[in-house]
Amino acid sequence: MSLLELHDLHVHYGGIHALKGVTISVEEGGIATLVGANGAGKSTILRTISGLVRASGGSIRFRGKELGGMKAHEIVRAGISHVPEGRIVFANLTVMENLEMGGYLRRDHARMKEDLGRIFRLFPRLEERRRQAAGTLSGGEQQMLAIGRALMARPSLLLMDEPSLGLAPILVREIFSVIREIRGQGTTIVLVEQNARMALATADYGYVLETGSIRMADRAQELLQSPFVQEAYLGGAG
Repeated sequence: MSLLELHDLHVHYGGIHALKGVTISVEEGGIATLVGANGAGKSTILRTISGLVRASGGSIRFRGKELGGMKAHEIVRAGISHVPEGRIVFANLTVMENLEMGGYLRRDHARMKEDLGRIFRLFPRLEERRRQAAGTLSGGEQQMLAIGRALMARPSLLLMDEPSLGLAPILVREIFSVIREIRGQGTTIVLVEQNARMALATADYGYVLETGSIRMADRAQELLQSPFVQEAYLGGAG
């Protein structure tokens, strides 16, 4: 059974039909990526899974359990963490305080310390800056902190929205290396990313969205070779 299944998902923002019958399946232990133009519905899918947006039709099942109607914090407790677009951190809190906020629902303090060590191994710069206010970090460091904070909830499923947005190429490579490492440690990932080539090269499976609908779905390597995907999202063949 898939870890996450979206079936015939519809979302409306007032009179706008943002998602039109989206069906997606995410296998445990893999990376699924959603690619498409701005406004295609990629971020809306993540926000609906995490309970920030309410679906107007269809179902979202995680480990076979329906998520519709659950509150966002209940979805976090069920095992889903969301790294939002825009590196949203608590600017006035320190790096450590931000990370502790990520584990606010947990009571297993020994394992939280273990997870903190894991995050500092993934992002040594966060350990160096643990007492620094998050608002004074660089954009790349804030992205690392946003990912680390989400991991402090010890999720089975990590939703990542535009992790490379606005970062220098060397930092983009570093973030994607960490994404692969997180998957290697057993966390399933759903990735939304404007850098379609990098996303498909990293993912196992991909979905191409157009105006709220799935246009194509296939193994990521197959999508990389697709003439349509190359022309529309990869800047031509290459």
